[in-house]
Amino acid sequence: MRMAFSTALKVLRLTAATLVLFSATIGSASAQQLLRDTEIEQWIDDYSLPIFRAAGLPAEQVNILLIGDPTPNAFAGGLNMGIHTGLITTADTPNQVVGVIAHEAGHIAGGHTARSDEALANATRPMLLSLVLAAGAIAAGAPDAGLAVLGLGQTIGVANALKYSRGQESSADQAAITYLDRVGHSSRGLIEFFGKLRNLQVITARQANPYLQTHPLANNRMSALTRRAQESEHYLKTDTPEEIKRMRMIQAKIKGFLQEAHFTMREYPLSDSSDPARYARAVAYYRSAQIEKGLEEIDTLIAKDPDNPYFFELKGQMLFEYGRVQESIEPHRRSTELAPTKALLKINLGRALLATEDTDNYDAAIKVFKSALQLEPDNSFGWYELARAHGGLDQIGLAHLASAESRYHVGDKGQANQFARRALAALDRGTPEYRKAADIIVATQGDLPKSAQNNDERQGPSPEEEKRRPGDVPDPLFK
Repeated sequence: MRMAFSTALKVLRLTAATLVLFSATIGSASAQQLLRDTEIEQWIDDYSLPIFRAAGLPAEQVNILLIGDPTPNAFAGGLNMGIHTGLITTADTPNQVVGVIAHEAGHIAGGHTARSDEALANATRPMLLSLVLAAGAIAAGAPDAGLAVLGLGQTIGVANALKYSRGQESSADQAAITYLDRVGHSSRGLIEFFGKLRNLQVITARQANPYLQTHPLANNRMSALTRRAQESEHYLKTDTPEEIKRMRMIQAKIKGFLQEAHFTMREYPLSDSSDPARYARAVAYYRSAQIEKGLEEIDTLIAKDPDNPYFFELKGQMLFEYGRVQESIEPHRRSTELAPTKALLKINLGRALLATEDTDNYDAAIKVFKSALQLEPDNSFGWYELARAHGGLDQIGLAHLASAESRYHVGDKGQANQFARRALAALDRGTPEYRKAADIIVATQGDLPKSAQNNDERQGPSPEEEKRRPGDVPDPLFK
């Protein structure tokens, strides 16, 4: 699982694959990451999309941000929902997570942030801007700069901006039960999770629970919620063993990537031969440079479940990141065969093909990247990798066009315009690629300074570009 920017974060679509951690420190001791992982995204979507539809929301337009943070927290505003990994790892059952998602959907459907549009805008605008800038820097190969820009502490500011009145909280509670009833889920998990949070706060007593700070629980509210929930015909419905196991695998994966390896090994000792334990240990071994032990664990899982694409994804990531590029191609290819609609898995495969530095593989990489970008047209990292592949084959016009797409999808319209102009000069007039470059120029022209709009920029390469050896890929940060 590569956690990089955004979960089912449908806003940025930054990086390919299986969990890579980009941390932005908050203070001296804590860190948050925006994460992307195909397996977790699918798990969240399987539960959230029916809830969103039941709430009358445009389900595919709701952006879910998966935030790497151990605190059990969630927040929502506009058509955005933030889910901390701690919400998932703290839950005992999937039904508890679904309950919280339904509650947050109640806030979105109820327009509860409309009362504080200005406060919310003040909180979200700098966060989204920092995400765009950080995404651009990281996609361009400058993760340190991206992390410096990111400042994910602002997500806390967003959550704090979304404090609701008791009336709004009660309304979201009742809406959650309605949505859960509509999709045939029990609302008991929501009550259980609220009770769990209260208990955790009493036990730790060291700091206020962030979810309870933004979602205060009054006793009469809890009583009303419990009475309504118990009246539902679905109240006694429980998660199936298969659903519980699936969540345990997700929890193991998150813990393997986000906590120190020795903590993971303590929680999942060698005496535990369960699938979640092997999954967690595979990640922990891989992260602690014990690659052979990690491969042994993941191979055991593959032997038991040879149709699980995420096991092959993890194996491919392990091999790729330890320099065994050629070996990584087959497991990455197998993951795409098992999950052909997952863009991030395709980008993994394309990266592996490209990393062989064998031009015989570049055409195949281009085909894979294009297939991924049909699924996620706004994946800036996929466009960046496609630019590299075209550059490796000296297809400079196509490389410029892909670079323009990459810059456009991280919000850097100035550089998108520049690359599109260079593409236009190198592409055959009248081709679909030529028209696409022209479209990007038109779409970005209004965002340029007037001096740039009125200046007929050169269409050929710059002196710096002339010095590059043939096949070099344009640097997306080059101006």
